[in-house]
Order: sequence, then structure tokens, then C-alpha cells
Amino acid sequence: MRVISGGYLLVCDKEFNIIKNGGVCFDEKIIETGNGEELVAKYKNADILNLGKNSVIMPGLINPHVHLEFSANTATLKYGDFMLWLKSVISLREELQNRCTQSLIEGVLDEILKSGTTSIGAVSSFGLDLKPCVKTPLNAVYFVEAIGSNPAAIDALFEDFQSRYHEAAAAKNSSFTPAVSIHSPYSTHPVLARHALKIAKDENAVVSAHFMESLHERKWLDSGEGAMGEFMKNFNSHAKPMTTAYEFLELFNGVKTLFTHAVHAKDEEFEIIAKQKNALIHCPRSNALLGTGALDMKKALNANVPLLLGTDGLSSNISLNLWDEMRAALFTHQSYELNSLAVLLLNSCTNEAARALNLNKGRLKKGFDADIIALKLKEPPQDTSDIPLHAILQTTTAQKVYIKGKEIK
Repeated sequence: MRVISGGYLLVCDKEFNIIKNGGVCFDEKIIETGNGEELVAKYKNADILNLGKNSVIMPGLINPHVHLEFSANTATLKYGDFMLWLKSVISLREELQNRCTQSLIEGVLDEILKSGTTSIGAVSSFGLDLKPCVKTPLNAVYFVEAIGSNPAAIDALFEDFQSRYHEAAAAKNSSFTPAVSIHSPYSTHPVLARHALKIAKDENAVVSAHFMESLHERKWLDSGEGAMGEFMKNFNSHAKPMTTAYEFLELFNGVKTLFTHAVHAKDEEFEIIAKQKNALIHCPRSNALLGTGALDMKKALNANVPLLLGTDGLSSNISLNLWDEMRAALFTHQSYELNSLAVLLLNSCTNEAARALNLNKGRLKKGFDADIIALKLKEPPQDTSDIPLHAILQTTTAQKVYIKGKEIK
């Protein structure tokens, strides 16, 4: 049993309570939070650590959307426009896969841990990242992806998906959970999607799906035209949209799903996602690099869609650090009051992400997993209400990381 205390404790509950001179007592689970001195006096037999007045103690961060299999990319792929990027992914995919070694992925996961992220949602297209995700101390929700649009190949595509899902399911343990991903409405045939979603329903697995990332996708699904239409004709001269946006969303009724991007989603589509009680993952840096535009967060939140924050992969980002992502979001969404936005972002990376991934984490509350991080501020602000903002502005790595009560060195 341990008690750690410091300058500020961010509980990350609905009210976003901040406890000055706060502390937390824990073993594998949170035992109690409150005033640090009172906890030290109460739990005399605990290992005691005071991190000082410049420290911030909070739940570990949760990154619900990351692609690890493209981690070899630095300057291989094209940026600036979604279709340019997609074409470069298709043509250079094999090269990037060959360069993406197990040790490279393990190094990327170590960097994620150092930043203070303790849980990830890893979207896997090929299974290259399976062993590293099982091996890492991180909690991993492992989304096995169903992708492919050729109706003649659906049986083979589903067989491949099943094989990768069963391999992931065989590795399931207390920190590794298999899940299902449907790539997107333009790349996954509805029949293949239904087959994969049946497994998700039968296994009570969480689902991830890309949706309305670019204007090219919007035009293709709405009218069968535009640059994506020309791209699709490279594979099938008679190509046409396999589904409408509405039909795609309807596939996910009754399945707990995290939709990613939704930059070009319509009001009624946000309303469907909200009615389904599903969530949305925002990836501001990926959207900027691929020229897809900025998510209208207020539109999503006004529809009561829970908002999460993800980094996407190194195929469309320069780091998998959620602090970097939060800073990008601060500068992207300038219509928000700054402190309110900081609270929203920290909640999206803790409490809301844990709820969406069915994890008993994301809050410093009795009975929750003791996934805890401590930050060291160069200078704490005068006003306690500014702590969330300065935690984001000043942090790149965590001072301490605990997962289920165990310190990760």
C-alpha cells in the first residue's frame, strides 16, 4: 500500500475537482483520496512519498486511437491532402511494414508510457503489433481491423479477420483486451462489416470505426463523385459507394463504438451517434497534416456525443504524445474559454476515454484501478483553477507512472 501526495490532485470526476495539497492511497486499486497529510496520518503503515508543491497527481492518460503498424514513417508519406496521403499509404504500405520491426514498436510503446499514457486503443490492420501490445505494461484495447471492399473476396477477407481476432483473443489477459475495428464506410464492404460486428456483439467487444474524416469521403458517399471516386476506379472501373453514411452508422446499433474524426459529419449524424450512446475521437494534428479541416467540437458536444482525444498513428502525426495532442487542440479551438477547454481535454483523455473503452480507470476514486501519474510543473500558477491549463502547457513526460499500483520505471 502506498500514499503519494503533492501540490495538487486532479480527481478527473464529472465536476473536475482539484484538491490542493492532495494525496491518494492505493494498492492495485484506489483506496482513498483527500488531503495528503491526513492520508499519511491515517495510513501509517503505507509507503509514503511526497512529490512536492510543484507536483500534479492525476489518473493515467488514455489514448483510444493509435495505429502502431505505421510507426516506421517519418517522411515517407505525403501530407497536405487526404487523397495524396491515402495514395502514398497504398503505394508505400509494404515498405513501411517491412521497416516496422517488433523492437521499433516496443520503443514507441515505451515513449507512450514515459509521457504518462497508461492505456491505449491500438487499431491493428495486419497483426504486426500484437506481441508488443501483449508484452507492454500498458493496458491495451486491441482493435482487430476488418477492411476490404471487393464483394468477390468477402469470404477470404472475413477469414483473415477471424484468424487475427482469434489470435488476439487467445492472448487476452487483465491488461490486454481484444476488440473489433471496421475501417471506414468507403473501405469495408457492409457484408464484411456485419460479419465482424456479429463477433463484437457475441463477444461484447468494443468497436472502433473511422467516419467522415475528409471532404473526399463526404462527396464519395453522398454522390459517388470527386477525387475519391477517381481513386476507387483504379480498382474497379464501375466503382460506386457501397453504403450511405446513414446506412453505415445504422450498422453500429447496439454495439459500443468509438467513431474517429467525423470532421465532415452532419448534425443528424452526430444525433445518431448520440442516440446510440457511442463516442467520438478527435485527432486534431492528424486532421491538420492531412488537410481535412477541424472538427466542430461544439456541434458534437451539443448533440451530447462524448468526446475523446486520440493521436492517430505516426502515419499522420509527428508523435503519439497526448500532451502534444492536447496542446494542438488548445490552439485549434480558439472559440472556447481556455480553462474550460483544458478541463474538457483532460477529461477526454481520462474519464471519458475510460468509459468509452469499458475500463475501470480514468478517475482517482475508491475501487478504480490505480493507474496514476504524477507531473512536475516548472512553476504552479497562482490560481488553482489554472492548474489543468498549465498541466497541459508544461508537460511532455510524467515524473511518476503507476499501472494497477505498480510503479513503471
